Amino acid sequence: MPSTSSAKANRAVRSRRKGAPLPKSECVDLGDGVRVERGVCFSLSDGTQLVSDHYYPPEAIQGTPCPTLLVRQPYGKTIATTVVCAQAAWFARHGFNVVIQDVRGRGDSGGTFYPFRDEGRDGKETIDWVARRPESNGRVGMYGFSYQGLTQLLAAAERPPALQCIVPAQTTGDLFNGWFYHHGALRLAGTVGWAHQMLRADARRLSDPAPGRALESAALQLPSLFAQCPYARIPELTDPRLPTYYADWTGHRQSDDYWAAMDISRTFGQLRVPALHILGWYDSYLHGSALLYESLTSAQADSVYRNHQYLVAGPWQHIPWGRLVGELDFGPEADFDTDRLLLRWFNHWLKDSGEFSSEPKVRLFAMGENRWKTCDSWSAYGKWKSSESVWYLHSLGRANSSRGDGRLTTEPASSEPRDSWVDEPEVPVLSPGPQGSPGPFNQARAEQLNNVLVYTSEPLSLPLTVAGAPKVILYSTSSRSDADLVAKLLRVLPDGRSFPVSVGIARSSWLFPSGAHKADTVQRWEFPLEPTCCTFSPGERLRLDVSGSAFPLYDRNPGSDVAPQLATPSDWRHSLRQLVHTGSHASQLVLPLLP
Repeated sequence: MPSTSSAKANRAVRSRRKGAPLPKSECVDLGDGVRVERGVCFSLSDGTQLVSDHYYPPEAIQGTPCPTLLVRQPYGKTIATTVVCAQAAWFARHGFNVVIQDVRGRGDSGGTFYPFRDEGRDGKETIDWVARRPESNGRVGMYGFSYQGLTQLLAAAERPPALQCIVPAQTTGDLFNGWFYHHGALRLAGTVGWAHQMLRADARRLSDPAPGRALESAALQLPSLFAQCPYARIPELTDPRLPTYYADWTGHRQSDDYWAAMDISRTFGQLRVPALHILGWYDSYLHGSALLYESLTSAQADSVYRNHQYLVAGPWQHIPWGRLVGELDFGPEADFDTDRLLLRWFNHWLKDSGEFSSEPKVRLFAMGENRWKTCDSWSAYGKWKSSESVWYLHSLGRANSSRGDGRLTTEPASSEPRDSWVDEPEVPVLSPGPQGSPGPFNQARAEQLNNVLVYTSEPLSLPLTVAGAPKVILYSTSSRSDADLVAKLLRVLPDGRSFPVSVGIARSSWLFPSGAHKADTVQRWEFPLEPTCCTFSPGERLRLDVSGSAFPLYDRNPGSDVAPQLATPSDWRHSLRQLVHTGSHASQLVLPLLP
């Protein structure tokens, strides 16, 4: 049923006079009665002009006000969010006005772009404006993924009365913990790559072409940017003629006021809008998407709108959404029709169709089984209070590489030798996918290296469905006081190929604050991996890889007193690492199971 804010909008609609037909001379015919009006200008309260393209359904063209869908994004209004969603004209054919707007300082809009900073206020004013336009019936919904997801959340936090529902896909409400940093480590490839993309657009607006030429040249060799040291001073990204946001991101390494001023991390409880969340098990912002959904369904959220949060979690990367991901085919059910789902969502909340009432609250795609599972609720980081399966690490002191003797069993260790490896910042363990991209890529080559500890179970006799965030409890030592641990849960197929299911990292400065991590001391590292849903079938094996890096997915820990963003090769230090698995220090993998 519609929300209480929908009822208010209905009263506003009843008081609205039927609009006059739109002047067809100002619009371009797109067929099927749909028309587009390009370059529509709107002045914000501070005088900045924002520009948008407006798509009108046949009903609006003839003078009948319709609900409006809004996308606000920084990549060019023609592109909209079409890399994963239907063209705007498709939604218009189904009876919606669609407004695609260039945010401040991007595309044709005026002003200065600084990511996230102005999207709350600008979004609210835009929503108020589109709701007053003659083609609108006063009811507005928003959709879009990634940055476009954050523009929805920031606008919704301003509580514009006309905003009835949102679809924040593959995004976050907490920029520090869900977008840029993970347990103390910078998501290096994602941050550098996205900064490069954004700054290229900024450079095109400058009168001086030099910064743009440097960025265009760097685009041909992007992996070399990931390897530059110190990465906080990459020349192409820190040119003084360009905006400073990349330097700000790499310099603010704590969850402080800088980040909170640009997200909703401190105002989750104030969001009062139904939301359809879409996330991907191999998306760069999976952790942030899960945190967002959990925050809006927690006890701190508004009780009315807490019950109007829906979730779809598929086996997808950031782009595209389909059955072919990394090196695996997840079958026909992974080709989920998200466009039709959005249409039903908007019909329900903006047209009072009621058709979403029968939809499940939660859809989880179980990889391996390659089937959708539905439930009424789900907690990715549910403090491991649900049923769980505990697997203990074992070896005879040589778990190094897949050729070693590392084992996973359900029996605790007694007295076993420690496993050792050496962290070398100049030769880091590479991240699961190419150029730092997450995904199901065969890890057999990486697992041949002795700087990876590999623990593998016997073939399973019964299926095991993991749903949620696995966690590790690892007892480890380091010859350096600053260190990282990376853990990867993998699915090993009968033919020997191993594919990542979930990855996690912890940096000692995050896990052990105030210098509590001591060199050459056995300490307990307990941290979650990213959430997942995967069925391990009979004949398959569980595997846990443990290492000290995953580059360039995460930045390198130099192992010295120099901050990671400022470290150069002269600051890198080798570190002797040990992993302990004895009766009193039972290193283990804890798997949350589907109820």
